[in-house]
Amino acid sequence: MSKILVVDDDPDILEACKLVLEKEGYAVCTAANRNEGMEMVASDAPDLIILDVMMEEQDDGFVMAQDLRRDGVTLPIMMLTSVGKATGMQFDKDSEMVPVDEFQAKPVDPVTLIAKVAKLLAN
Repeated sequence: MSKILVVDDDPDILEACKLVLEKEGYAVCTAANRNEGMEMVASDAPDLIILDVMMEEQDDGFVMAQDLRRDGVTLPIMMLTSVGKATGMQFDKDSEMVPVDEFQAKPVDPVTLIAKVAKLLAN
């Protein structure tokens, strides 16, 4: 069973992701901010991270992804965020600013979330 870490400051998003992913048979752990998320990557050894951008700081998700990659963490990261709607700017994955494997705008329907998670875990 694959373990997924969801890092988001919105408890409704954490709960929704947890319900959808656990129904599909995944083990899910959650963190409400970047610091908790970094600790859980080290302690819980997830197979995939689903990460929000704007948490306590406007760029927490970007910083967390950058820190993970700089630390040599290669597991897949999916950015799940409404940062584009909030800022009016367009973001997508790239090697430096947004070093993630998938970028998905919120809201995301459960079918899309499950499909993207399965694809990332299969790679």
